[in-house]
Amino acid sequence: MTGDNTDQAELSDPQGLSEAEASARLRQYGENILAEHRVGLLERLAHFFWGPIPWMIEIAAVLSAVVRHWADLAVILTMLFVNAGVGFWQEAKADNAIALLKQRLALKADVRRDGKWQEVAARLLVPGDLIALRIGSVVPADARLVGGDYLSVDQSALTGESLPVDKKPGDTAYSGSIARLGEMTAVVTATGMNTYFGKTAHLVESAKSVSHFQRAVLRIGNFLILTTIGLVLVIGTAALFRQDPLIETAQFALILAVASIPVALPAVLSVTMAVGAERLARMRAIVSRLVSIEEMAGMDLLCTDKTGTLTKNELTLGDPQPADGVEVSDLLAAAALASRRDAPDAIDSAVVAALPDPALIERAHIDHFQPFDPVTKRSEAAVAMDGGHFHVAKGAPQVILGLCAPDPELSARVDKTVEAAAAKGYRTLGVARSDDGKAWRFLGILPLFDPPRDDSAETIAATRAMGLDFKMVTGDHEAIARQIAGEVDLGKNIVVADRVFEKGDTASASLLPKIEAADGFARVFPEHKFAIVKTLQDAGHIVGMTGDGVNDAPALKQADVGIAVSGATDAARAAADLVLTAPGLSVITSAIEQARQIFERMTGYAIYRIAETIRVLLFMTASILAFNFYPVTAIMVVLLALLNDIPIMMIAYDNAPVAPKPVRWDMVRVLTVASALGVFGVFSSFGVFWLARDQFHLAAPVVQSVVFLKLLVAGHMTIYLTRNKGPIWQRPWPSWKLIVPCEATQVLGTLAVVYGWFMQPVGWRLALFVWGYALVSFAIASGLKMVVYSLLDHRARHQARHLSRIEGHLA
Repeated sequence: MTGDNTDQAELSDPQGLSEAEASARLRQYGENILAEHRVGLLERLAHFFWGPIPWMIEIAAVLSAVVRHWADLAVILTMLFVNAGVGFWQEAKADNAIALLKQRLALKADVRRDGKWQEVAARLLVPGDLIALRIGSVVPADARLVGGDYLSVDQSALTGESLPVDKKPGDTAYSGSIARLGEMTAVVTATGMNTYFGKTAHLVESAKSVSHFQRAVLRIGNFLILTTIGLVLVIGTAALFRQDPLIETAQFALILAVASIPVALPAVLSVTMAVGAERLARMRAIVSRLVSIEEMAGMDLLCTDKTGTLTKNELTLGDPQPADGVEVSDLLAAAALASRRDAPDAIDSAVVAALPDPALIERAHIDHFQPFDPVTKRSEAAVAMDGGHFHVAKGAPQVILGLCAPDPELSARVDKTVEAAAAKGYRTLGVARSDDGKAWRFLGILPLFDPPRDDSAETIAATRAMGLDFKMVTGDHEAIARQIAGEVDLGKNIVVADRVFEKGDTASASLLPKIEAADGFARVFPEHKFAIVKTLQDAGHIVGMTGDGVNDAPALKQADVGIAVSGATDAARAAADLVLTAPGLSVITSAIEQARQIFERMTGYAIYRIAETIRVLLFMTASILAFNFYPVTAIMVVLLALLNDIPIMMIAYDNAPVAPKPVRWDMVRVLTVASALGVFGVFSSFGVFWLARDQFHLAAPVVQSVVFLKLLVAGHMTIYLTRNKGPIWQRPWPSWKLIVPCEATQVLGTLAVVYGWFMQPVGWRLALFVWGYALVSFAIASGLKMVVYSLLDHRARHQARHLSRIEGHLA
């Protein structure tokens, strides 16, 4: 896994490389840095002005400028730049994973050059360099250990292993890991992007996924744009055959297109998600990529790292197992006295922290302390306490037992205890004591483990009730993974990654059944995590991934929703879409609820926008074709667009239901409901048009004012219709933040019609008639909406039963 990039690494002279040779290799292999692809500021900004919706908006802006419709031009450009600004700002905050990965690399390294030890910048290391690794050192490159006896390395952030790893000559120390105990020399075997760390960085850089939200917005936008273009062309063609004034027809067609093209669609949806992100921030969950909120609403599978995510990443003492006749307090006191207290490692810290009475060892005087030795596999202390002298030792159980010359029964009992602990994934320590030079006496066994977080089991149960499945993905041993999985009720079908990804295969179609059948994976590397997420995504799952280490960063970046837990490394936080700042996972359930509410708001807006486009465009087209009558003027179309978009922005603050299961964009459902409401709106509009023109015999300008008011009032009422699937009084009720702007713009439009602002006045009598007509139409449309949803639900249930029968036959 080290990716050696030289065969000369093992041939390094004991005196190290010469400066000349190091310079030559530096030219050959390059600097020991992470390569990255940087996108310029202008290129990143231009990205937000590229695509079908931006293109149509930009064309409309150009045409508005050509015909000197400056008010239209101002509105169009404002919406275009607001949407681009929101997207650019969010991306600028989030897309810096590689830069933070680079910061974790060691800045300096002790290297032997020309026979002398010297400190050089880590970026100048080359394969074959002889380096020194000491306590606290960040390993600057992948290196094979060659000199010294012992090195204990913390590589949890790289591999997910919860315990420090003991290294010996011939082993490899990975770039980015930290030396905790011991001192050794090593020969650099790989630098830069060829290191284990570099490969992780490369995976982060290559991880990409297009959100379902982005695809849905594109489909909605394309539908509206094509519909608009088609109907505007029909109007233009009819006008040409009737020999209507060309410039007036072109201007009207342009205004109609601008009003119907979803200029505000990206902005409204971005603002809706931005408001949701602010609410999540108050829950101590920071959103770094807005579209991930929508993805979270549809997330059906959550892959979770173990160390630091399900567990505390704190080595903790389990239940002590004292020997016969030994008190637990005596066992713990002896173990604590045999531990280093001034600069403890993870094991010593766990032992000392478990001591019931810390004052007990304060009375002791350590005459001599022998730290843990990888050769003898134990630590030992000579202690003076309460007028007596004794020795204590702790270490590998079999080593400590060997000091005590045990009888066969004790040996068998200790072996059984150690095996039982190992089956649970526990590391064990043996403890012994010798009084005044007497024989060693075995005191008992201390199990050590990384305990699950207090809220892990509760969070898993709560999220499963919301329709999510879980899979553990950890670099730890399978025994430890099974133990933790059992404690948090995750399932115990934990498989070793190598058995799934045989011969390094991370792209085979045969992987999916193995991955879906497992409850979790042990001994995984970053590329395994990445492949697991990618395979599940390719199978149609919306995948979330939680983690805290560098080893999690590629999978966090690739996942539809990457979640960095509290205490995560900078690299993990930068790669994630959601960063938790409070300990534990409990905020995830709240985040999912918030995301599903946001999804309901966005779905409601999408249905509204499509229905309005169909209603206005079809009605206008049919009126012009059938009656050669323009039911509204160009300025009315502009006012209609403005008065509709003002209140719809406030849908971001509306109350919304929480779906019990993951939700996804169902474009068939969205288009069906929107089309039904839109077509009904066409017939309803023709009703008021027929009454005003043929029954009340109103003049054409007054008819246009009446039709405008009906389109405005009914359009605002459609907002209330599309916010839920049931009757309008179904809870949750609309928020006052939505009601106030809706009603305010309706009143403003009514006053404009009554008193003739920009149009022919109609008076209060006709205005109240239109309101009454719109309310009746609203009630009928509400019933129609419920019927359509009922038919769609019946169709979905029928399809589900049919699919179930097919699967049953196949089984």
